[in-house]
Amino acid sequence: MLITSALISGLGLGSMYGLLALGFYITYSVSSTVNFAQGSSMMLGAVLAYTFAVTLGWPFLPAALLALALCAVYGMLVEIVAVRPFARRGSNAWLMATVALGIIADNVVLFTFGKEPRGFTMPWATGSFQLFGIGVSPLQLAIPALGLSLAGALHLFSRRTRLGKALLAVVQNADAARLMGINVPLAILLAYAASTMFAGAAGIMIAPLFNVHSDMGTLFGLKAFAVAILGGITSAWGVMIAGLLFGITEALITALLGSAYTQVLSFALVIVVLAFMPNGLFGRAEVKKV
Repeated sequence: MLITSALISGLGLGSMYGLLALGFYITYSVSSTVNFAQGSSMMLGAVLAYTFAVTLGWPFLPAALLALALCAVYGMLVEIVAVRPFARRGSNAWLMATVALGIIADNVVLFTFGKEPRGFTMPWATGSFQLFGIGVSPLQLAIPALGLSLAGALHLFSRRTRLGKALLAVVQNADAARLMGINVPLAILLAYAASTMFAGAAGIMIAPLFNVHSDMGTLFGLKAFAVAILGGITSAWGVMIAGLLFGITEALITALLGSAYTQVLSFALVIVVLAFMPNGLFGRAEVKKV
């Protein structure tokens, strides 16, 4: 019974990690850069949805859609302010710039939203039903369903559609992509918008299971990046599966050994796996021409 409960909760948690990690996949696949403010994007999604749905009393769906739209705007701001100026000069300073912008966002929310954690209850997610003799909330199954659906949609979009292939061409050869008529800056901008929307969706879905507060995304963002590397950051399916594995592993460690060992053992396992598989579980080694 304990193991089954851990597996179910681990699936929900792992799907949330996967959603966040898919954001890293999107920007890396298009621009070879990542948004280290991804955890802040997740927090913004939860805080904005809470503000619209609870504080202002809006229905959940329009509140969530507006929150996601604002997360997309934040993602475009990150790309314009913290990534584009440095990437154009061939500098890796965007690494620190995105971290700094995430810290600024966290503190702005701290001063405006407050530091007290707040519960976020969704009417459709309340209650529970029996699954294998265990009480399960609809949200615990909705999160994996959403995560797997988005991973599948991303995989099909990038591999089977003309636009998806065009976006992947940007990172392979930006000059050739321009000659083909692709607006490279716009493609990268949209990739960052989509990335933060994925993070915002993860924040909205996970908010009822955790309290909403200004620094809720910090540790989640770090874990999501570990998941992205573990899955092979160039594979949407790999990233999502790695998220599920990471979440299940965390839940099992917590259930069997206690929460004191969760972070130590889960990250230690990531290091061990990457030591034997440097390109991740589903990644491919980069082919370098000489």
